[in-house]
Amino acid sequence: MLTVKQLTAFYGDFQALFGIDFTLEHGECVAIIGANGAGKSTLLKTICGQIRVPADAIAFEGRPIGSTSTDRITEMGIAMVPEGRRLFASLTVEENLLSGRFSKRTGKWNLDTVYQLFPDLLERRHHLATQLSGGQQQMVAIGRALMSNPKLLICDEISLGLAPIVVKGIYAALPGIMADGLSVILVEQDVDMAQRMSNRLYCLMHGKVALEGVSEQLTRQQISAAYFGV
Repeated sequence: MLTVKQLTAFYGDFQALFGIDFTLEHGECVAIIGANGAGKSTLLKTICGQIRVPADAIAFEGRPIGSTSTDRITEMGIAMVPEGRRLFASLTVEENLLSGRFSKRTGKWNLDTVYQLFPDLLERRHHLATQLSGGQQQMVAIGRALMSNPKLLICDEISLGLAPIVVKGIYAALPGIMADGLSVILVEQDVDMAQRMSNRLYCLMHGKVALEGVSEQLTRQQISAAYFGV
C-alpha cells in the first residue's frame, strides 16, 4: 500500500531524515517508535504532504505522492490523527466530526458508525470540544479522521498525556477500526503498547531506521538497544 524509499527530509538547512526505507501493506498496523527528535513526526509529515519531498520518494498504492499537496493526499485516502488532537475549540463534538468529511470520500464511516465506535461522544455531541476530557477529545480526533473514510489512518502519539485506563479504552477500538481492511501507522510513546498492537515495528534514531521487524518477534533487548543506541 505505502512504500518509502531512501527518504531524506529537511527543515531549512537541518536534515531530519536520512535514507528512510519503510513499507506498509493493506490491512496492516505498523508502529513507529523512537526517542524525542528521532524523526517520527517528520516521517509522518512527509507521508501526509506537510513536508514536500521528491515525488518518487513516497508511493501510495503505486502512485508517487512525495510532492503532492495535503488536501490531495487526503482525497486519495490518507488521514492523520495529529499529536495534540488539534480540535476546533469553538465547534461542538458533532461539528468537529463533520469537519472530517471535506474530502467527500464515501465508505463505512459516518456519524452513526463513529458514535457506535465511541458511545461517549453520542451523549456529548452538542458539547463544545473544550468541555470534554482528554480521552474524549482523542476519540473526537480519531472519529474526525475516520469521517474522511481513509484507506490509511496515521495516529501520532494518541496516548500522550492520557491516563493508562483511558489509553486502554481507546486502543480497544482499534480492531473495530481495522475490521474492514483499513491500514494503520501508529506512532506511540508506550513501547509495550506499540509492540502489542502492531504487526511490524520500526524504531527510528537520529533520523535513521535503527530496527525493523515483526513486532512479536522482537525482544526487549533488541528494542532497547535500538531506542537508546546502546
